[in-house]
Amino acid sequence: MQSFYSHGKLLITAEYAVLKGARALAIPCKKGQILNFKSKESKYLDWESFDVNKKSWFTARLHLPSFSIKESSNTNTAKKLSAILRSAKKQNQHFLVNEGGSVETHLEFNQNWGLGSSSTLISNIGLWANVSPYKLLEQSFGGSGYDIACAQSHTPLCYTRNGMNPLIESVTFEPPFKEHLFFVYLNKKQSSFTAINSLNIELINQELISIVNSITKEMLNCLDQSLFDKLIIEHERHIGLLLNQTPIQQLLFKDFNGAIKSLGAWGGDFILASGNTETPQFFYGKGYKTVISYSEMFFKN
Repeated sequence: MQSFYSHGKLLITAEYAVLKGARALAIPCKKGQILNFKSKESKYLDWESFDVNKKSWFTARLHLPSFSIKESSNTNTAKKLSAILRSAKKQNQHFLVNEGGSVETHLEFNQNWGLGSSSTLISNIGLWANVSPYKLLEQSFGGSGYDIACAQSHTPLCYTRNGMNPLIESVTFEPPFKEHLFFVYLNKKQSSFTAINSLNIELINQELISIVNSITKEMLNCLDQSLFDKLIIEHERHIGLLLNQTPIQQLLFKDFNGAIKSLGAWGGDFILASGNTETPQFFYGKGYKTVISYSEMFFKN
């Protein structure tokens, strides 16, 4: 059996702006996705995906070598999977030439959390097929590619988009106040694909990119939580102007003692809350039950 593993991800700075080449700070998560492949002589590839509770949520049988769908539990998901595998085949003609078999994928985090169920799948298929995951991403879900960089990273990183050859820098991000940083799930799944396509990317100008780059650099070197909070608020203000949206703290959490930042596509998934030891109780009291500490969230090699 062949086995592949990719980490989930969170984007700390440069949401949206990363699409036009802003330097983004991103961190691989402790939890990710596993892909196991067992080969056998068969003209089919049998696929089964399991969620965090080990419950099967998707099955398909694909005919080889075309990856045409013979049967599936969800036609749209099967079509997307088939397209990704065909794209991998175009990059590597030797992929699944004389063998079929079975695939199992296992998610380690809640599918709705936005930690990268798609990007970890793309990364694992790229490893399995020995092809570029960035090309697979470009031809399937789209996006900046920072999530692909996180999938195989063992450290926090700074990511600068550059076609199929992004600049990926391993960095240290261990703020001394990290025990006061929390990640809160907003009980709402947000589609990065929809968010990207609803934005006029031409509005991301060089001035905004320079501002975001400066904030990313300062965050990496920040040793003082009050300054970190100011950087969060400044970042939120500029991205809010870009999107013509009100930052989440002003919208929902005006009474929070600290600073709050959206992560990734605005309006759902996780937020970063810079607060204190009482922060989890604040969000529990407002009905947000998923509050994860910095050390629980991030992978550390």
